[in-house]
Amino acid sequence: MTTTIAPPTARTSGVDAAPGLEIRGISKVLSGRTIVDSFDLTLARGELVALLGPSGCGKTTTLRMIAGFLEPDTGAVVIDGQDVTAHGPEKRPSAMVFQNYALWPHLTVYKNVAFPLAIKRLPKAEIRTRVMAALETVNLAHHANSRPAHISGGEQQRAALARAIVQEPELLLLDEPLSNLDAKLRVRVREEIRDIQQRLGITTVMVTHDQEEALAISDRVAVMNGGRIEQVSAPAELYARPETEFVAGFIGSMNFLDGPTLAAARAAGSGADRWAVRPEDVRWSPENPTEPTDATPCEVRRVLPHGHFAELVLDVDGLELRSVATGALPAPGDRGHVTLDNVRHYRDGRLVEAEAPTAPAGAAE
Repeated sequence: MTTTIAPPTARTSGVDAAPGLEIRGISKVLSGRTIVDSFDLTLARGELVALLGPSGCGKTTTLRMIAGFLEPDTGAVVIDGQDVTAHGPEKRPSAMVFQNYALWPHLTVYKNVAFPLAIKRLPKAEIRTRVMAALETVNLAHHANSRPAHISGGEQQRAALARAIVQEPELLLLDEPLSNLDAKLRVRVREEIRDIQQRLGITTVMVTHDQEEALAISDRVAVMNGGRIEQVSAPAELYARPETEFVAGFIGSMNFLDGPTLAAARAAGSGADRWAVRPEDVRWSPENPTEPTDATPCEVRRVLPHGHFAELVLDVDGLELRSVATGALPAPGDRGHVTLDNVRHYRDGRLVEAEAPTAPAGAAE
């Protein structure tokens, strides 16, 4: 089933232009296979960047190299101006929230959060002050004396986050932080994470396979494929202007045309060898003899309800197109016309600019 993700809105956030994290050409080969290949990325201080990609793309390996759990074969990791490539995780100014939270079941929430400070042998008074401040930040102070088994999944996630921020890191690393939560709870907790991250101004890298999650809370999203970055952009830019066919097919839903079979694609002389258009830019209308000339006849094959909208599966002379519709819906078998907006043009897998249509000779000015 096709999942339609609402286009993200553009946003700005208070980030410092100075680098909070620099990843300089890191690579990693495991068991003879290149997992991460010449990876470069720079984050401004206070910025949240999501590493997004399919399983096996190298995003978790990249995060582990940033954290210090894996040593890169080449390249460098620089946190807040300090080259930490040769340092283990305990000597880096970073903290990590693991996918499974890694909470000690026999310790209270307070003692779990205090653990990284206790092993540094900080004074008890300082530990208490910092732990309670962290628990207040994540709205969990009332569960300080509870054990992990006695709090909800969302609260366990916040306890793990408190254990990270209590260390006052320069860099926060999140490894699939919401994957163990149900769908509704994920939405609420991701907003809480974003709010806390912005209030504290911590430079943050989050690994996720969830497109909606990445688009919703990140300043920028780095889409990975085969150990490399395909594109890194703000969410709205990533959705509206995917720079490669891979990104176009991976982010949201996309119709691909292998030839300029529709009038909207034929009109542009970009030299493209493939065309792409999002379902919300495929406009279906009932059969009408007065329809404009750029409309193409089609037939409705299926109508797939999604709650507040429906997905139409259209047959355009043997080509399947998917469209988004609201309000009064057609029935399977209905005939009509389809027009395309915002058609993206690709040549050799890369986005190319479409040329503006040329007016016919002698056309009125």
